[in-house]
Amino acid sequence: MRAGGVVQAFGSGHSEAFAMEVAGRAGGLVPTNRISLRDLVLFGGEPASVLGPMLERDPSVAHRLYALAPVQPADIFVLASNSGVNGSIVEFATLVKERGHGLIAVTSLAHSAGVDSRHPSGRKLSEIADVVLDNGAPYGDATLPLPGGGAVGAISSITAALLAEQVVVEVVRRMVEAGETPPVYLSANIPGGDEHNHELEARYKGRLRRGA
Repeated sequence: MRAGGVVQAFGSGHSEAFAMEVAGRAGGLVPTNRISLRDLVLFGGEPASVLGPMLERDPSVAHRLYALAPVQPADIFVLASNSGVNGSIVEFATLVKERGHGLIAVTSLAHSAGVDSRHPSGRKLSEIADVVLDNGAPYGDATLPLPGGGAVGAISSITAALLAEQVVVEVVRRMVEAGETPPVYLSANIPGGDEHNHELEARYKGRLRRGA
């Protein structure tokens, strides 16, 4: 942020909730942008039929999403994937590093260790990132075993959201201690919230997507 960069957040499947936690919410950092598989339709002109459960396994999707995003060299990426093995997320991580960006991964190391990569390289998200935050979810994500097999009570979305907020709080703490004013959102549902937020967003015109 000190270099004028924006935090680019991406997660597919339920990990999209992590990107929503990072970008554009009350109490969060303003210089944040959410990348979504829906960008292919909203900004790339693809038909809605391309969106499906298998899309996150396609490595080629990563290049299209990166090209559609308002990315600048100083930006850093935060990629979330509980398994960390699907083609799109691994290819995205590889592309991000090739382009010289810093990369933080949020993943389940226990689950990732128990499955093979679906990327042609055989690599996993945790093997590519500069920093890896383990969401603590068990293999299979769900936590409470059932008598007849299987389990219930998935936690990766909850723990990933907690990690997102912990990182934001730590960033803001460091800025405040350095005598800086952190660019933080107010709730849009309090008086003056819209005005405050629009003023800060104007500093990053064309780089932040909201509401898509």
